[in-house]
Amino acid sequence: MSTFLKRFIILLLLVAAGTFCYSYFNGGILNKPLSPKKTVSFSVDDLELEVFYNRPSKRDRVVFGALVPFNEVWRTGANEATTFETNKDLNIAGSILPAGKYTLWTIPKDNSWEVIFNSKLYKWGVDETMKAMREPEFDVVNVSTLVENLKGTVEQFTIAFDNSTDNLSLTMAWDNIKVAVPLK
Repeated sequence: MSTFLKRFIILLLLVAAGTFCYSYFNGGILNKPLSPKKTVSFSVDDLELEVFYNRPSKRDRVVFGALVPFNEVWRTGANEATTFETNKDLNIAGSILPAGKYTLWTIPKDNSWEVIFNSKLYKWGVDETMKAMREPEFDVVNVSTLVENLKGTVEQFTIAFDNSTDNLSLTMAWDNIKVAVPLK
């Protein structure tokens, strides 16, 4: 057997081993992640907004009050901490959120949610005990918004920007509820 052929076979074995290891440690190459990453952007005139988050699915589970407990800080998605970025100062319910990048946290309640913009950027959303990593001393804006009950079910957690009536809002929907945070 030629030297070239031997090297080629060794290279193929290394590629196969690397692919196997990657697949084993990352849940498979062809499997879709349970909470895929999503970036949502909004741009109008000279305003640019962006949210990065991971989208968990309902999968026949009780979401609010169980999977996501009431009255506890939630990382607002799955995996990494959700981030919100704006290139302009925003007025959120009378509080000014300066231009910059923030982590977005929520405290779901039965009839309302607290939505929190925190200036500290965390690598992950929870610690090893599954508690939210948010440090309240870095909160910049904290706003309460009412829960809207939906007629249908939203299977996968969704964050979006709604400007359909020229009243810009950040919306979050999952299961059978939706909340909207007005942005000016």
